[in-house]
Order: sequence, then structure tokens, then C-alpha cells
Amino acid sequence: MPSNHPLLGIIGLASLAIAASYAVLALVAVLVWNLRRVKKHSLPPPPVTILKPLCGAEPGLYHNLRSFCQQDYPEFQIIFGVRDLADPALSVVERLVAEFPLISIDVVANPEQHGSNRKVSSLINMLARARHDVLAMADSDVFVEPDYLATVTAPLMDRNVGLVTCIYRDAPTERIWSRLGAMYINEWYMPSVLVAWLFGHRAYASGQTLCLRRDTLVLIGGLGATANHLADDYQLGELVRGCGQRIVLSPYMLKAEHHEPNAGSLVRHELRWMRTIRMLRPRSFCFIFFTFSLPLAILGLALSAADRPVATAAWGLFLATLIARLALHFLHRLRGDRPVLADFWLLPARDLLIIWVWSQSFFTTRITWSGGEFDVAADGTMRTPT
Repeated sequence: MPSNHPLLGIIGLASLAIAASYAVLALVAVLVWNLRRVKKHSLPPPPVTILKPLCGAEPGLYHNLRSFCQQDYPEFQIIFGVRDLADPALSVVERLVAEFPLISIDVVANPEQHGSNRKVSSLINMLARARHDVLAMADSDVFVEPDYLATVTAPLMDRNVGLVTCIYRDAPTERIWSRLGAMYINEWYMPSVLVAWLFGHRAYASGQTLCLRRDTLVLIGGLGATANHLADDYQLGELVRGCGQRIVLSPYMLKAEHHEPNAGSLVRHELRWMRTIRMLRPRSFCFIFFTFSLPLAILGLALSAADRPVATAAWGLFLATLIARLALHFLHRLRGDRPVLADFWLLPARDLLIIWVWSQSFFTTRITWSGGEFDVAADGTMRTPT
């Protein structure tokens, strides 16, 4: 019996087509990325200063910081920065200083603020102690292999390259909220970055690793130019591109530890990230819904049920979306530390949560970061609420 709702069927089929196309494209982008090879450079590597802002003794801190002390690199300095001498992260740093006496390790404890972004303020305070002209800024929750420094500094041999950055894979702690948070990064955010990269987008910059020359930093006006910005890494990238230099996405994939102690922490983090994306992409932010492939496909399948003639095509597109979504879920786990099936049952909750966080981000300009609350203006600058 023919349906009386052909329009709903068409809308449903269009939704399914968008969902399937994006899910397959995201999977292709991840696969293409994994096939990249590291280019070898014959020039001697320059001395490097690594800047590591710290705040608290987060889980895995010793393991992560220690990996930066084990670099297969001829000459490098590490500067750890905290806001005060009571920070518990300093006990980890003291342990590393004793363990690696031959590595140049400096500590800067300075509460001076240079803007609303506390991380950038710490970096500015550390920069005064940097002895080398190649600078690698990296977050405290990152774990790297011994070839990290050689890989991320190599593109800077080209004077047209102003900034090198990396994508990353989140490794969660055991709590369920950490596992859900890692799925956000590994199965939605990073694939989205790689889809943009596949189509030639070269503006991505991640604070997990930002590597640049000192003369580039001087050219853009120093780190102070990003000191009031929520997305300081993005702002740094835009300033570098604005002075005619390129951003290179290194083939090196970082491993970052993801720790969310409770549901509130998870929601606050993801709201801040979504609010950042909304600020950076205000015109296209509404269309992010089309990247939530499986929920969009389920909606499309429900609408297509109103029109029987499209049912076969609808089910085919739904299965394509489902297979691609599951492939994204399992692909990064093949080289991970967790059992492949450990978080499979969290998929429905993860996909529903991302829709909820996305929708909530339309109704707030306030974010929570490092224990403080900030209002975010349309230009991405932060200020303390009055």
C-alpha cells in the first residue's frame, strides 16, 4: 500500500545519505592518515627547548613527563612551569631531576598573570628561561616515544614552515567518564580534524604539541598575542599563517591520558570544547549535527519508514553508516592498551551525549577551565565574570 508521506521519506533518505557519506569519509580520512610515512631529514637537528606547563599531580604525570626525558635527540632543554611552589606536580619534577641528572631541566614557579589564559601565562613565564631557538610546547598529559622530538622539529628545517602540530589519541583512565571522554576525542573530534585535512584544510593547531622557531614567535608578537584567548593554539596558528608561514600537521600521533573523575567534569570539559568550536566556526556550527552520523542515520531511518518505496535504499544507507561508525570505534583500538570490546556498550550513550553537549553549547557563553569560570566573547577572548 503506497505511503501518504513521500516528503518525509525524501527527508529521511537525504539524512541517511549525509550520515553515510560523512561516516565513510571519516573512516577513509583516518585510514589515509595511518598510511602516512615519516620523512627522513639529513640536516643535523637543532637544539630544542621543551616548555611544559603543569597544574597538579594528575594521573600518569610521572609516566608522561618521563617520556620527554627519554628523547633520542642530541641536545634539548626541558622547562617545567607552575604557578606556585606548593603545586604537587613539583614532587614529580624533583624525581625526574634526580633520575636524569644529565638532562638540562629547569623549573619556573611564577604566579604572574599576563592575561586570562593561565596556561599561556605560564608559558610566557617559562619562555624567559628558554636557551634554544626552537621551542616545543606540549601539554602535561601527553606521552611520547623517543623519536617524538626529532619528528616534530624536522619540518621547521623549511623556513616557510612556521608551526608544527600533531593529532593525538586519548588513552582513558579506568573510570567510565574518562572512557566516554576519550571516545569523544578518538571517534568524533580527531576523525573530524582528519576529514578537514583530507580536503586540504591546513589551519588546525593543537596545544598538545606546538613547535616553532623563536623568530616566528617574535614575528607574530610573542605569546602575549594569545594570552586572553580561549583557543590559544588556534589563535597562534592564525597569527603564524597571517605572516605568510605554513602550519604542518606532523605524521607523529601523540598519546594523551584522559581523566574525568565524574560526570560533571566530563560535561564541563566537553562544553568548553564545543563552545570553542562554536566560537571558531560560528556560521557552520549548526551543521555539526551532520557529523553525528549514527544518530542522524537513526533519525533518517525513522523518517524513511513513512515512505515504503525508499525503504530498501534507506536500510542500505543505514547499514553503511553503522559499519563505518563501528569501524571508527574499533580502528584506533587495534594499537591501543585497552581490550577491543571494552567500551562497545558505551556507544549509544556516547552518541547521545555528544548531541546533548552540542545543543547545550548554544545557550551558554560561560566555560569552566582549571577551576575558574570565564565568559567567552565572540572573538574568542576570555574574561572573568563580573
